[in-house]
Formats: sequence, C-alpha cells, structure tokens
Amino acid sequence: MRDGPLLHMKSRDNFNQHLLHPWANLPALGKDDSTPQICRAEGVYLYDNNDHQLLDGPGGMWCMQVGYGRQEIADAVSAQIMELGYASTFSVFHPRETELAQKIASVTPGDLNRIFFTTGGSTAVDAALRLCQLANNIKGKPHRKHILCRHKGYHGSTYLAASVSGKERDKSAMDTDTENVHFLSAPDLSQSGQNRTEEDFCDFLIEELESTIASIGADNVMCFIAEPVMGSGGVIVPPADYNRRCWETVKSHGIIYIADEVVTGFGRLGHWFASEAIFDVRPDIITFAKGVTSGYVPLGGFAVSDTVMAEISLDNADGYIFPTGYTWSANPVSCAAGLAVWDIIVNEQLLEHVREVAPYFQDKLQGLLELPLVKNVRGLGLMAAIELEAPDAVTGNTLLDRDYALGELVDHYCYQFGLIVRPLINVCVLSPPLIITLEQIDELVSKLKAGIEAAHNSLSR
Repeated sequence: MRDGPLLHMKSRDNFNQHLLHPWANLPALGKDDSTPQICRAEGVYLYDNNDHQLLDGPGGMWCMQVGYGRQEIADAVSAQIMELGYASTFSVFHPRETELAQKIASVTPGDLNRIFFTTGGSTAVDAALRLCQLANNIKGKPHRKHILCRHKGYHGSTYLAASVSGKERDKSAMDTDTENVHFLSAPDLSQSGQNRTEEDFCDFLIEELESTIASIGADNVMCFIAEPVMGSGGVIVPPADYNRRCWETVKSHGIIYIADEVVTGFGRLGHWFASEAIFDVRPDIITFAKGVTSGYVPLGGFAVSDTVMAEISLDNADGYIFPTGYTWSANPVSCAAGLAVWDIIVNEQLLEHVREVAPYFQDKLQGLLELPLVKNVRGLGLMAAIELEAPDAVTGNTLLDRDYALGELVDHYCYQFGLIVRPLINVCVLSPPLIITLEQIDELVSKLKAGIEAAHNSLSR
C-alpha cells in the first residue's frame, strides 16, 4: 500500500507545525522543506515519499544490523505483545530478559556476566556511570568521582552521557558536568599526531593519560570511558595497542574501565563485542544498544564484571540498593526483538560475513582518495569515514561554515544518486547493514563517488 501525495503533503505540514526533531535547526523551525520523508524500507534500502530508492549508508544510526523488513522480528514482536506486552522489572522478571541476558553474557569478555537493561545507549552510559558512583560510595570512597574521557568521543544525550562526550558542537550551548570530567586527546593521528609516527603518538597519548591521573590523584578517579573505535567523532581508529595500553594503565591504578560498544557491538566489526576480540581489552563494564535489536525497537544496557559486583553486593552491600531503572528496562517486547536479531546473526553467520566483506569494503573506499575533495578515508570492519576538504570555491565566513556547506552539498548529490551518507559536518560516515553484499558495496561506493564528483563539478563551474 502506498500513501498518496496529499497525505505526504499533510505529513510535511504536521512535521513543520508540531514536531521538534533531534538536531532541529532552530532558526528554520517550522520552515523545513528539505528533510527527506522516508516511508518504507527493505533489506539495505530505504524509499522516500516519491518511492526513490536509497541505499542506507549509515545503517540507520549505526544500528541496522540485519536489514529492514525482517519477518522474523515482526513475528517475534507480535507474538510477545500478545503473550506479555509489558512487565515492570522493578518488581518482577520475565523469560525474555533472562534468556537475552544469558546470551549476551555468554559472549562478553572475562567475567562480565551481569546484565542491566536500559532503553538505549545514552541511558546505558548514564546507568553505568551511576553504578560506578554507587560502588565508590558503598566502598567508602565518595571522593572517587572523577571521570576520564576523550575529545571527539560520543556517549549520548542524557546529562551524564553528554557530560563525558567530547564533541564540542554537541554541547556548546548545553549545560554539562565540568567539575568531575576530564578530557584527554582523541587518538586521531591525522589531526593530532603533529608528524609523529603512530608508535610515538601512542606513547604520547599514554603519557598524557598517566600525567592526567597523577594530576587528579589516582584515588580520586572513578573510571575511564572510551569507544574502541570512535563513531560519531568521525570513525577514528586508534593507533595499534592504544586501547590495550589505556586499559593496562587505568587498571594499574584501580580505575574502572568502561568500553562504550554501543556502536561497535553486535557485529559492526565482525564480533559480538570488539574489546577483547580485536583490541585485547577486558573491560570492567561494556555498554551496548543499537545493534542489539537492529534498531527495530529501543533497548540498551551494560554488562558488568562479577569482580566489580562482588565488591558491592551481598555482605559487602552495606544495605544499599541500586536505585536506577527505567519504565522500559528489559521491556519484554524489546527483549523478544533482541532474541530474534540474535538468531538471525547466528543463523545467517553475519559475524563471519562481516569479517569476509569488510576488507573489500575498506579497500574499495580507499579508491576515493583519488577524488579532489577527499582528504582522508579511514575505517574498520563495516565502519568508515570519508573526510572531505572544502576548497576555496565553497562559500562561508569560516572554515567550519565551508565544511558544513561541503558536507551538505555532497549529501544532496548522493541523495539524488540513491545513497544516504549522513554527513557529520564534512565527514561522510558509513555503517551499512551487516547483510550488505559485495555487489551492494560496489553500488554504495559508486554512488558515493558520483556524489562527490558532482559536488566538485558544481563548485568548479
């Protein structure tokens, strides 16, 4: 069934009159005539109100692991709604949450065997940080509240998660906690390496971490939180051994290590979780969301180690409870979707598939470096970023203005050619559905190349 043009016009009117969207352009509020209206999807493709087919380059919001239109997920969700559509996990538990928790615990590193479910990535990070705060209070160390994080890191939109996010444009006009949050350099060799070798740059980053801990006082530091590969910060792949050395450093000071795998988890890099499988790190806590339900319904959470929990539970709990939870924590419908996604990933061997096609994906994208507007191409697994460089022909009062304008121009042409790229200023980020084929990778790269070339040609006129 297709909606008619009058209904689509009415939908646009309602959008302008009644919606405040994420990242709303406030100066143009109520005057939007360009935001695409997506009406249906199948496989790796979206379709707008003109039935224009669009290959979903970003995979939704880094989350569309198993592709659109999966009947298995629809059936699981429908059946769960009819059996048990809601249960308050403040006072009861249900079979779907225990089954999903057991599956997740079976693939986490080390002894991360305890799962806490939230509503998404932001609340997963907030809840994990609150658990760390509670742990120190129980252990009689209320002064241990300082958090180490990185510039360009992204951990969410809720207050604590936003406070530890290092993307300046995300919070330049918002209030965040600045008293207990300390930012380290992003592990971005291309921007911060200052002509160092990768090994020297990694040494610099670890020395900075050590000196920051020393300046705060190790006994005052609560945790270190980091994405194994930075996502929204521009798909920044760290130097070799960086993650492992950070983990070894913070653990030597008794500091909790939190790996934010909201983006990298559930197959994005070819493994359930990337921390140990790729980076040889065994965190104390791993946060997850997005891919756990392939974006179909909201769900997030964290896995925490038995070691951490043993220090604050049973006889060590001192009578405390963990006073954190959400109305939709471990919602049975969301957990049923998560279990259906799990089965698809296993049955279709998507982890193995990603490991097979990812080298081809990354290699094909490297070919874009020959284009005039392309400054850098980087990535890992099915994550990639194409960084564009704005020439003088792009108008704007500042370089940032020109970067925004260039990203929007490339996005405009890619959309015309049938590809969504979701530019982050001047960086086109890609995280396509894990089911993408070699032929579809060729299609994606071909359309991206055409969009960049069209943008360059329009600037050259």
